[in-house]
Amino acid sequence: MTDTTFGTASRDRENRFTQAIEWLARNPIAFPVLLICLVCLVVGAINPSFWQVANLFDILRASVVRGLFALGVLTVLAAGGLEVSFASIAALVMYSVTKFVVNYAPDLGILPILVMGAAGGTLCGMLNGMLVNWLKAPALIVTIGTQYAFRGIVLTFIGTSLFMNIPVSMDAFGQVNLMTITNSSEFEVKLPAYVLILVVAACVTWVILNRTLIGRAIYAVGGKPEIAERLGFRVPRVQLFVFSFAGMLAGIAGILHVSANRLANPFDLAGSELAVIAAVVLGGARITGGAGTVGGTMLGVLLITLVNNVLVLVGIPSTWQTAILGGFILFAGLFFTLTEKK
Repeated sequence: MTDTTFGTASRDRENRFTQAIEWLARNPIAFPVLLICLVCLVVGAINPSFWQVANLFDILRASVVRGLFALGVLTVLAAGGLEVSFASIAALVMYSVTKFVVNYAPDLGILPILVMGAAGGTLCGMLNGMLVNWLKAPALIVTIGTQYAFRGIVLTFIGTSLFMNIPVSMDAFGQVNLMTITNSSEFEVKLPAYVLILVVAACVTWVILNRTLIGRAIYAVGGKPEIAERLGFRVPRVQLFVFSFAGMLAGIAGILHVSANRLANPFDLAGSELAVIAAVVLGGARITGGAGTVGGTMLGVLLITLVNNVLVLVGIPSTWQTAILGGFILFAGLFFTLTEKK
């Protein structure tokens, strides 16, 4: 075989590799899909009991609160900011609303409670947005400050005790199921109805980002804020909207967390920030802003929840979760950097 033939074959391989990288760059959603498939194949090969519908129900149920957080982080990240106070907002809202309802309106229905949670979260998010605009400081610095402020307000002024007897409507809502199956161990596994709230939130977020003027403004401000201002987009309004939207989703997530766990604990949800940000980054969003999709974010949430839920099945200690999440973030950052260069 001649040198020319070797050279042609080498160029063909290089062209195919370049085309594959370019395709992945245009379709970042493929990255979490590949990782999900890899994790499922490895875990399924080690422990065949993984291939049960019950495990899927567990993963979906565990993805709801994290998914709502991730959708909020996506909108802020797409606008060029970074939000880390969402868990504290959820804790403040869920504990305050639960305590208020228990003490003053124990017969209140779940719909008004969800509205109260959304309103409380929106107010906290608006505060974040106003501080970012007023202080002209990086969103990360501002939300780190409000993260501790919100958490401190809960523990100092509202309370630190557990609420085991939550309102009847919240308890009942957490037990409404879409489907119930019996696994191989003869235990009933249920798919809760509140999963539908995540589906609705994902659809609303997709419409906002892809079918509205504010969605175009979010990506424009996140990509090139100076150019966005010259095009007529008002950066302060966009920032106020994305933080308010993220706060609203965090408030709703807090109410669902109480309904699902049937107790209100002011110490809950602390430390969940890394997993949520990892899910959004793995879904294709850039820390620098201007990119990210709802589909990619939901796949990132599914991947992170999958890893957290199946470590026990393959004999990996749960203490490795943080290390694995950190590795995923580094891998994702390297992957998307290489695809952008190509």
